[in-house]
This record gives sequence, C-alpha cells and structure tokens, in this order.
Amino acid sequence: MKRRNFIKKTLLSAAGMGLLTSLYSWQVEPFWLEFVHKKMPIKNLPKELIGKTLLQISDIHVGNKFDYQFIIDSFEKAKLLNPDFVVYTGDFVSYENEEQLKQLKDVFKHVVKGKLGTVGILGNHDYGKNWAEQHVANKITEILENAGVSVLSNYQKNANGLNFIGLDDYWGLNFNPTEIMATYDAKKANLVLCHNPDVCDLNVWNNYSGWILSGHTHGGQVKPPFLNPPMLPVKNKRYNAGEIDLKDGRTLYINRALGNLHQIRFNVRPEITVFKLS
Repeated sequence: MKRRNFIKKTLLSAAGMGLLTSLYSWQVEPFWLEFVHKKMPIKNLPKELIGKTLLQISDIHVGNKFDYQFIIDSFEKAKLLNPDFVVYTGDFVSYENEEQLKQLKDVFKHVVKGKLGTVGILGNHDYGKNWAEQHVANKITEILENAGVSVLSNYQKNANGLNFIGLDDYWGLNFNPTEIMATYDAKKANLVLCHNPDVCDLNVWNNYSGWILSGHTHGGQVKPPFLNPPMLPVKNKRYNAGEIDLKDGRTLYINRALGNLHQIRFNVRPEITVFKLS
C-alpha cells in the first residue's frame, strides 16, 4: 500500500508540475520582458558618441498569434531609457492579411525612437506569404518610414557619426549584400543590421570588421535547461542567441525577439537589448 501511495503521489506531483510549467510557458514568460545590457566597442567611434546608448528591438511579430498590447507596453518601457539610437532588426508582423498593416500602424503610434538616429531592416515575415509579396514589404516600409524609422534595404546611412549598413532579408525578394558591402568603408564607425544570422557564413563581407546585429531565431523560444534549443530556423545551429565572436574581427549579436511567433516561451525571455557604445 505504501508503495502504491508513493507512486500515486509521484504521478500527481509530476502532472501538477507539468500543468504549472505549461501555464508558465503560455501565460507568463512570453510577456516577461528582459532588458539585456551589453557593452559595444566600435572602431573609429567619434568621441562624442562614447557612452551613448543603442537599443535593439527585433521580431515584434504584430498580428493575431498573441496579445500585441505587450509590444506597446514594452515600447513605452523602452522610451523611459531615453535611447540615443534605436535599431529594429526585422519581422515586424506575422502576416496573414492586410489586417496586420492596420495593427502595425496602431503599434507604431508608440514607436521607440533614438535622439540621434532610428533605423531598421525587414525580415522574412515582412514579405508576406511565402516571403514573396513585394507589395506587403512596400506597405510595411511605408508605415515604418511614416513613424520615423529609416528602413535600410541594402543601403547605408550615417546618423550623427554612426554608420548603419542594412542588409535586406536572406529569404526575402531583395537579398543582395555583395553590392552594399563592396562600398563598406573601414574608416567609418560601422554597424551592420542583418535579420538572419546565417548570412554571416556567406562570402559577402568584404573583410568587414565590427558588430552585426541579428534576430530571426527567437533563441528557439523553448530551451531546456543546460541544453540547446530543439528548434532553430537557421542552418548554423550555433546561431542561437546572444553574443558570438566569429573569430575574424566580426562580433554577432542575436536578439531573442520581443514578440512571439507563437505564444509559448520557456527559458528564453523576450528581449530588448541595451548597448553602451565605447
């Protein structure tokens, strides 16, 4: 009888823990924002930019997959940091139809902007269904530009001494990094925005040395303790999340995403990254 009671209690405890973990992964962690603070040394950085802050916001995925009021609330919290620069590294929507364009407009009424510059790039989801709808990308670009975000599609922009190089998405319709990286000037204070970190393994970088800010992976959204995430949308499974030294003068940082592709996270909290320039 004692053994039978022990087994019964063990099974009930396991079921209870499973239920609590499921509720936590569904209702708590997807909305538990973390501000991750990092130092960002940049070559040729003007003296007046030393100590300035740069916020990276990525993969907000506005749509019907989760309550995007969380994105608005997170934007309002980010504004309190009074950032000098803000970069958005793609996947602004989880596109189903034109409803997401209206939703995006509503969210970007609360846009986080930098005092010295605000730029962004598109991700694969910003190209609509099958990443193949240019008109969707055009409309999203228009919404962002009207909100004060300069969208860089294989283009570079100098913002008060910091030179942003924006690559269009690897899976999208306009991926063409070779041409823009051919114009890269190593004497500038450069920072590359590239939604999909798999691009780091392509022969397109023209000896670039510096930081690359990416998103796309969401850190896998579910990560068992002490193990790698079981699912990552990249070929190079090393590209999970966080800071990665590429051992050739490039430093990759992969943001874990602010939004959720699906409303489930475990051991991978949503993130806004706060870099201090040096």
